[in-house]
Amino acid sequence: MAASNFLLFALLALVTSQVIASDPSPLQDFCVADIHSPVKVNGFVCKDPMAVNADDFFKAAELDKPRDTMKSKVGSNVTLINVMQLPGLNTLGISLARIDYAPLGQNPPHTHPRATEILTVLEGTLYVGFVTSNTDNKLFAKVLNKGDVFVFPQGLIHFQFNPNHDKPAVAIAALSSQNPGAITIANAVFGSKPPISDDVLAKAFQVQKGTIDWLQAQFWENNHN
Repeated sequence: MAASNFLLFALLALVTSQVIASDPSPLQDFCVADIHSPVKVNGFVCKDPMAVNADDFFKAAELDKPRDTMKSKVGSNVTLINVMQLPGLNTLGISLARIDYAPLGQNPPHTHPRATEILTVLEGTLYVGFVTSNTDNKLFAKVLNKGDVFVFPQGLIHFQFNPNHDKPAVAIAALSSQNPGAITIANAVFGSKPPISDDVLAKAFQVQKGTIDWLQAQFWENNHN
């Protein structure tokens, strides 16, 4: 009897962990986000269904327009369509992004804490990859051409780089969260507010504190729009 109870508890714990690890699941046909509601929940409160219309599930042409990459230090521009731009995505566990890359531009190493990403190249060529967690830290990388597809597992550090000197590149990515989040590694480590102690970072990166101070003095821009 004790063994069966233990197995039941273990099964419930496993199922519960899987539920908690993903976006809230819909319990009705839709739950259009009420972005302006003062009520705070994990996600967004549902808009009154009687007030919902087709525009809540629609976003006028955004992803067909090339984005300016020349003003970006890293040479990329990410246009994200998540629940903040498209309230009908609330509880549906999906979002979309267009990424424009200048020649030799990159979407620098970053993670999505709440989403797996699947990316396809629309134009140009990209060198992409992700790194597994400690202790292996194994790099999985590939050169992608037009029409190729690559998957970045949830939470793992990944990147995209346009290796061409004279041609831009464009990709579309789908993410398994209405609000996947993005943590750009360099921005988070060297551009945090307030800054992380240079003693901590000098020890972590095994460099002189002067190197850390120089890195922290740089302008760490956000290439996500």
